[in-house]
Amino acid sequence: MSARPGVRFRSRARLRLRLSAAALVGALSGALALGGAGLPARAAGTPPPPSSSPSSSPSPFSSPSPSPSSSTDKALQRRLDDLVRTAGGPPGVIALMQVGDRTTVHRAGVADTRTGRPPRADAYMRLASVSKAYSGAVALRLVDRHRLDLDDTIGRRLPALPRAWHEVTLRQLLGHTSGLPDFSTAPSFLEILVADPRHHFDSRELLDFVADRDLEFPPGSRYAYSNSDNIAVALMAQAVTGRPYERLLEQLVYRPLDLRRTLLPQGYRMPRPYLHGYDVTPPAPPEDISEALGASGVWASGGIVATPEDLNSFVRAWAGGRDFLSREVREQQRRFIPGAASEPAGPGANAGGLAIFRYTTRCGTVYGHTGNFPGYTQLAAATADGKRSLTFSLNTQTSKSLKPELLAKVRAVQEDFVCALLRR
Repeated sequence: MSARPGVRFRSRARLRLRLSAAALVGALSGALALGGAGLPARAAGTPPPPSSSPSSSPSPFSSPSPSPSSSTDKALQRRLDDLVRTAGGPPGVIALMQVGDRTTVHRAGVADTRTGRPPRADAYMRLASVSKAYSGAVALRLVDRHRLDLDDTIGRRLPALPRAWHEVTLRQLLGHTSGLPDFSTAPSFLEILVADPRHHFDSRELLDFVADRDLEFPPGSRYAYSNSDNIAVALMAQAVTGRPYERLLEQLVYRPLDLRRTLLPQGYRMPRPYLHGYDVTPPAPPEDISEALGASGVWASGGIVATPEDLNSFVRAWAGGRDFLSREVREQQRRFIPGAASEPAGPGANAGGLAIFRYTTRCGTVYGHTGNFPGYTQLAAATADGKRSLTFSLNTQTSKSLKPELLAKVRAVQEDFVCALLRR
């Protein structure tokens, strides 16, 4: 955003007009566009049949035999170029693929419409709900260290929370089968946010916005994606260690994986350089909203900022790194509920595990997480052994409720990238 106060004020005024309460709900929680809301909570060890996402143009990856690398790269580049030319689509996109030690970066469009700077793999961006994988990583590493147990309850670890929530377990929180009401849909929360998008919330008190509400359903009986779940996960981790969640991220995730460009801010400022995020609503020109919202109101459920390079390193460990989780904990992580999805849904057929999702495409299966936030849409995924990985980042938001046609196109392109990743 411009440094001139008058320009900043006008931009924020326009943002307030556009971000109605309903739009904020969709932007921050995806609660009105749940890919798996209402699904019965049944874990399964076998994947659902593969399905292809709809595409606006024929896929160059439909053949069962792999294409030469150069022709594949050119086809992928055409797909990205087409995506940034789409009405309402992102000004820029960057996809980072790694196979073994070899990394390939594809990009199209711009990271900053003012300067024309292209997207970079070392530029910061908002990870949105991919942040839920990081709080899952903290929790499951504590499970590995016997500081937490998947059957620990809110009543045992967080007794000050409402008594009606006390039977909810850590496993149910991580798998979005808890029934906790979503704080980001609470009228009192949205009223504050609409009045001041940069309001500084006490992140550790976010569940207070729904403390007067009962569970939405009996714990473990349904799948419903909720921001409240990961706030409770972070609070549990704090409770058993006596350490702030931010410090636990540093000790259990950043440092072991050498993530030097990953952080969980409280304010609205982005570290430099960064991939600018835009509201794209034709016929108006794209509006930079990278710093329009603060991160304190999403915290452990959506506040992490990182570069594509760091995100790639994380997802390789989270999806399959042998030294990151024990085999026993990994088996619990990968007990999937068919049809359960994050917001937005990822490529192919989705299934939800413990802070991780399975994406079964026509070419094979990867594991990871998606996310969206005003100005950003994310996918991070890797193979079960962590040796092949993909991050796919747009600098505009898309979701089933906001831009369904764009999301369908994005998912189709993401699936093409997964196919290329698996065939290299």
